[in-house]
Amino acid sequence: MAKKAVATFAAKAGARSIVKCIRMDKSPKTGAYVFVEQFVDAGKEKEFFEKK
Repeated sequence: MAKKAVATFAAKAGARSIVKCIRMDKSPKTGAYVFVEQFVDAGKEKEFFEKK
């Protein structure tokens, strides 16, 4: 059964908002798919998904 995770990140005064990005990559060693999770600044999601 799958779990649904919901995260809310509040931006405090002067702080940048942060989002959690999850990307699926293929492992070059085994060929299996792995999930890469990272917290990035809002607006930089495109850069996270473009790099490998």
